[in-house]
Order: sequence, then C-alpha cells, then structure tokens
Amino acid sequence: MRAIILAAGRGLRLKQPVETEIPKCLLEFGGRTLLERHFDLLGRHGVTEVVLALGHMHEVIEARLGRIAGRTHPEVVLNPRYELGSVLTLHTAAAAMTGGGDVLVMDADVLYHERIMQALVANPAGTNRVLIDRGFEPGPEPVKVCVRAGVPVELRKQVDEGLKYDTIGESIGFFRLRERSAVRLAAIVADYVHSGRANMPHEEAVRDLIREPGHEFEVADVTGSPWIEIDFPGDVDRAARDILPRV
Repeated sequence: MRAIILAAGRGLRLKQPVETEIPKCLLEFGGRTLLERHFDLLGRHGVTEVVLALGHMHEVIEARLGRIAGRTHPEVVLNPRYELGSVLTLHTAAAAMTGGGDVLVMDADVLYHERIMQALVANPAGTNRVLIDRGFEPGPEPVKVCVRAGVPVELRKQVDEGLKYDTIGESIGFFRLRERSAVRLAAIVADYVHSGRANMPHEEAVRDLIREPGHEFEVADVTGSPWIEIDFPGDVDRAARDILPRV
C-alpha cells in the first residue's frame, strides 16, 4: 500500500503574515507537525511507501524531512504550478497511482485521531473506500459525501437539490483506491489536466471515479472520531483547543 500526501497549496485562507509564513503541513500541534503525525500514523499501520506532492515553499518542507520523517523515506514530487487546482498536484504523482497495489490519497492539512487511519487501511484485500463524518456543520465549505443504500452517489461541496440519498456526511479528505481504480484515477486526472481543467480540485476527479461503473466504493463512517482540516485561522485555534487533547 502506498500513500500520496497532497501538500502543494499555498493556503491563502489561513492568512499567515508573510514574514512568519510556513506551509500548512508544518504547523505544529503538541510539538509535532501535521506531516510528522501523518508519517507516524502511516508507519504504525504498515504504510512505509509515501509520495509527498509539494509546491509552495517546498524547499522549507524538504529541509525538515530529515527531522520529521522518522523511519519513513518519502519520495518528493513537485508541482511548479501549485497555484492552480489540486488535480494538477495529484497528476504529478501519476507514477505513484500506476505503480501497483492499493493507493491512499490524503490531504496534508488534517489533524486526526488514529481511528481514522484504522478505518482507511482496514481490510487489506483491496477495496475502494471513502471516509465520512455525519456530524459536520452544514454550509458551503465542507465537501459532502452523499450515500444511497450504502453506496456513495455524490462528492461535492454543492449538492443538487434533486439528488436522492439517505445519508450525508463530510469527506475527511482521505481516499483508498484498489490498484485498478488508482490506475483509472490517474487517467481521469490526466484528462483534466490535458483538457484545460488543471485548475479543478482533485475531488472532482475522485467524484468521476466514484460515479463510474466498475469502481465501487465502500463508505467508512468515522463520525465521533476527532479530526479537523486546517483552512482558516480559526481552525488552528480549534485544532489546538478542541481536537489535539482528543487525539
């Protein structure tokens, strides 16, 4: 199993002062960076092959890898046009998606409990999996996963009013892909890039895969497990105050 960690974006919504700006994945909680926590949890669950997709301030991140990667020796791929959408960043990791075996696609800017990693890597026989949290706060920001009869039918921030579903939750930003589906996702992502849609979020490509026949996804419900995606200044405070004591 191989993990692709997406950490190329600039994180403008975090509104860090230029003179003290650091990449979001190097934000520290409890004396450990988000990236260090990723490496630790992946290693604990047997995932030692990690591809780190970088862009903004990649030199700063690479300079820290020796101190925070532990026993993990991540391969670094670079997206020089990181200001575009994350689908382009995922495209830079195409070789990792087509290199065989199950693949994890993970956002870097998440602080989360180990139970979420356990749900992601459980059952090693090769399954596609999307994680959801039903306890999310409604609004335009969360990427929603809509589920009908146990099958995900939508993955988007904006859900069509006429869509029929029986469960809705927020995507954690982590996906598990079996080998064949990872190869197919690489092709979908390449089509986005080559057709002028490199500015799109990578979730749009994952959405296409979810909705394509032959690539069935399991839904792992992690409601109640502490986690937070770091996008805004308030998220940093909430992560330190509410999430860190529970992870």
